[in-house]
Amino acid sequence: MAYVARMRNYYRDEVVPALQREFDYDNVMQVPRMQKVVLNMGLGEAIQNGKLLDAGIEQLKLISGQQPVITKAKRSIAAYKLRTGMSIGVKVTLRSDRMYDFFDRFVNIALPRVRDFRGVDGNKFDGRGNYTLGVEEQIIFPEVDYDKVERIKGLSVAVVTSAQTDAEGKELLRLMGMPFRN
Repeated sequence: MAYVARMRNYYRDEVVPALQREFDYDNVMQVPRMQKVVLNMGLGEAIQNGKLLDAGIEQLKLISGQQPVITKAKRSIAAYKLRTGMSIGVKVTLRSDRMYDFFDRFVNIALPRVRDFRGVDGNKFDGRGNYTLGVEEQIIFPEVDYDKVERIKGLSVAVVTSAQTDAEGKELLRLMGMPFRN
């Protein structure tokens, strides 16, 4: 029997009927869903220290369960000693079961480990139902070994949905377990 993510079943059985009732969708295919989660870790200091890039790759690989891609600078900036094509970060795009697994761990395990956590800001939507959140410390994830971390780095988590409006996207993520404070 194939493995199916717990959050995918929860979405299908609980969230879809609730969204259909709330927004009066005629068809199940109209109900918004999560399409992908993009994790991005900017490593600007990697210009001087190449080990930071390797550490970022390893940590993002542990967090996501997938091999990250190195992002390159698109243009040169003399003030930062940055040239076009230099490696300045890593990113991962998660879809399907890995997306649901990551979202489950992120909402239920990682976010509650943030110091003085009172919920995430509900006003970080882009106008099309997509949500972006910045995490200041990668050590909130239990997969990252605190003793092996040279430097605390943050990462950006972008949840891309098929929602048409921010209200639909916010309600989808709220029903999926995202702890909004407003």
